[in-house]
Amino acid sequence: VQLQASGGGLVQPTGSLRLSCASSGFALDYYAIGWVRQAPGKEREGVSCISGSGSTYYRDSVKGRFTISRDNAKNTVYLQMNNLKPEDTAVYSCGTSWSSGCDDAGAYYDFWGQGTQVTVSS
Repeated sequence: VQLQASGGGLVQPTGSLRLSCASSGFALDYYAIGWVRQAPGKEREGVSCISGSGSTYYRDSVKGRFTISRDNAKNTVYLQMNNLKPEDTAVYSCGTSWSSGCDDAGAYYDFWGQGTQVTVSS
């Protein structure tokens, strides 16, 4: 059973990236999946969550710039990040609490995948 985040990289301010969170060993279609991030020296913060029914939640600082979506056929959740800012720089990880609902764009989940580094810099 695994969640694997990918798609990070180095991008200039105002640029875009699409992160993917792929499951293996289980089908994620029923479960809420969330994205969190942690920058060096800072606390982990919730970024976005998508429920099993497709409801979406975002932290205020990414609303209008980030879009979370899911492709259940591919067992993958995406985070499209546009108009990236230097303060978005962090390791991004995906997780689930094995339930279908989101606790808003929360930062805590019971099961995590390995993260992917996003660096926004000119």
